[in-house]
Parts: sequence; structure tokens; C-alpha cells
Amino acid sequence: QVQLVESGGGLVQAGGSLRLSCAASGRTFSAYAGGWFRQAPGKEREFVAAISRSGSSTFYADSVKGRFTISKDNPKNTVYLQMNSLKPEDTAVYYCAAANTGSVRLFVGDYWGQGTQVTVSS
Repeated sequence: QVQLVESGGGLVQAGGSLRLSCAASGRTFSAYAGGWFRQAPGKEREFVAAISRSGSSTFYADSVKGRFTISKDNPKNTVYLQMNSLKPEDTAVYYCAAANTGSVRLFVGDYWGQGTQVTVSS
């Protein structure tokens, strides 16, 4: 079983950037696909981005495509989410997830982190 810990959240002005990190322990992240989800107040959790085990394939929600980049450093057991051109509507708690199987287009998390808050001010 893998444990996930997110970091890098915070407060940023609209148009700014943040990089979230998701560090895995217990098992190597190379055994899993990685993904990011977010949940805004009063809304359901939504998919943001996913990356394959090897890091060669990625998939994004339309709302973040072209602004966010997911990447994976298997030797460091870490998945990243680089977020640029942030908007107030990106404000949410961001969760990292790891998946045993499945394509990046149908990513379903099997293991979850505790979440990190991202707040974008206008």
C-alpha cells in the first residue's frame, strides 16, 4: 500500500503560479499511475489531470488544459502539478491520488492524500 502526502498549496493572485507536489511512501510511485483532483466548497470532487506509470501519457480536464502540467519523477517517488495562469475558479482543495490500473483517460484513484488548499485571489 502507498501513502501520499501533498504539499505546495497556498494563496496566490490571479495570473500567478503554484507547483503542487505529491510524495509517495510505502511503495514506489513507478508502480502506479498518478492523478490530481480538486474540490471547491459546495461542489463535488472533480478530476484535474492524470499521468501514466511511466510518465509517458497524460490527460487533462478541459478547464485546466494548457494551463496545468502534470509530471512524475519516479526516482523521487513524486508527482507534480504545475499550475500557471491561475484563476479564482481554481480555488479548491487539491488531492493527489494513485491508481493500480486503468488508463489516464479513465483514472480512478485507489489511494488518496489528505489534500492541500489552493486559494486564488482576484
